[in-house]
Amino acid sequence: MTTSAEALKRTALHGVHAKLGGKLVPFAGWEMPLYYGNITDEHHAVRRAAGLFDLGHMGRIAIRGDDRVAFLDRIVTNAVAGLAVGRARYGLVCNEGGTVLDDVIYYILEDEILLVVNASNREKIVAWLEKHRPDGISFEDQTDATAMIAPQGPAAAALLTEHSDIDIASIKYYRIASGTVLGVDARVARTGYTGEDGFEIYFDAAHAEKLWTGLSDAGRDAGMIPCGLGARDTLRTEAGMPLYGHEIDEATNPLEAGLDFAVKLDKDFIGRDALQAVKDAGGPKRRLRGFHVAGKRIPRPDYELFAKDGGDAAVGRCTSGTFSPTLGKPICIATIDASVADDAALTVDVRGSRIDLEAVPMPFYKRPKKK
Repeated sequence: MTTSAEALKRTALHGVHAKLGGKLVPFAGWEMPLYYGNITDEHHAVRRAAGLFDLGHMGRIAIRGDDRVAFLDRIVTNAVAGLAVGRARYGLVCNEGGTVLDDVIYYILEDEILLVVNASNREKIVAWLEKHRPDGISFEDQTDATAMIAPQGPAAAALLTEHSDIDIASIKYYRIASGTVLGVDARVARTGYTGEDGFEIYFDAAHAEKLWTGLSDAGRDAGMIPCGLGARDTLRTEAGMPLYGHEIDEATNPLEAGLDFAVKLDKDFIGRDALQAVKDAGGPKRRLRGFHVAGKRIPRPDYELFAKDGGDAAVGRCTSGTFSPTLGKPICIATIDASVADDAALTVDVRGSRIDLEAVPMPFYKRPKKK
């Protein structure tokens, strides 16, 4: 674990964050902004207008070679074959035992596949790719050479439409296109990790300050503000999106995390047989569920859950908990024994106090549909 600021990596926008007064903290080996002013204000800006995130710490790996599709199809749980150029997909990288090494997004480009991985797992995934790489396949870790910023929120599309030569409206969800943004060569993807309509922009790191500052200035009147990791976490929790090290890890398989949609057992991938065995045995022994939390106290990861009238045997644990700015109440995601009934009354132990939970469907928040 990194303990000193000197040992932390910095994105190409580190100087900008410092000038903006961002609260810089260690995160996955990087020094990143937790917030600039107030996490709640940043959260609301993304829900109501737009927020701009620096995601330069996330790993970006270009996979090349004639058989790159077949290679990645063997690595990830979701299908790669059949995806057209310009499409993207969410998947997981599992080990032979079927537990999760990382969750990833991959983009099909003209001459390569862009694989985006979590900052904490970049070196592990690079080593995993190398371990399984056949002849004729190469890959390049582009994390340091490129920048990645993300305007997210209902005003993001109009902002990019005005300042890009790309037909932003034609980029549907989980698509990517190439062109320029504020005159900078870039790839623009419509994915996101906030529950809102949003984009990720990939470009040469040498232009990071120009593009960040230009978009910030252009979006100010629309209400866009810089946002840090704090708001990113509250937003993704409301949206019910997993975070590696919380909902998924090397002790958890995708079926336990409710990620069946990203697991295609009709194809061959590393960990497939182990996951098929889980299904054949009746399914996972635990599952993720969402809860509203009574009162104001917030359950934190690893706080234990109990049946309200069932004694002292824990039936689950919290994986993520936060105060939801959108809902105005604490929420938590927890992994629960599969034998626990959906309507069972549960509590969470918050530092010695049993707090009532109300089971609710996830995601906790869905953005309103356009009229």
